Amino acid sequence: MYPKLVEELIEHFVKLPGIGRRSAERIVFWLLTNTKDSAEQLSSGILNLKSSLRFCSQCKNLSEADLCRVCIDQNRDRKTICVVEEHKHLIAIERTGTYKGIYFVLLGAISPAEGRGPDDLKIHELRDRVIAESITEVVIATDPDTEGEMTALHITNELRSLGIKISRIGLGIPVGSSVEYADLSTLTMSMASRREL
Repeated sequence: MYPKLVEELIEHFVKLPGIGRRSAERIVFWLLTNTKDSAEQLSSGILNLKSSLRFCSQCKNLSEADLCRVCIDQNRDRKTICVVEEHKHLIAIERTGTYKGIYFVLLGAISPAEGRGPDDLKIHELRDRVIAESITEVVIATDPDTEGEMTALHITNELRSLGIKISRIGLGIPVGSSVEYADLSTLTMSMASRREL
């Protein structure tokens, strides 16, 4: 049995996503064997994360200032806006290096089961931004699950009357995989989002 301080810290780490009891124990013992400075830097980083990080006032991306790095980048295509559910989706798209427009982060998806509706996602703010900035194309990059599809449909309905181009990211079989191993819903999405060559 561990001392109370060790056990309490293990219990805190177990609450983190993807951290089981064994991983939590390894983290605690890593902290014990390293210098006090290492522990202070880690705790300082966590406190700074909570006190200094905020949502960008334009796109809801994570930022240390009023506007995020994407929104202040003057080289971005300011007529195309990509709508994503979460910050991690924005980062994944940015890593491809292929999208050069701006973003809007919904901070979730419509999920009646979780009590989250369209008003919780700031979709009206998205519409206002599209109008104010004369956006010509909205790229919807929500997840291809029930909640993501419901969200994409609602966004499309909200923006259709504006007469702008609304597109959806291609969905389906990942590059390098085989058609025979794709599940039924993936194949269905692939067929539905086919494009002309």
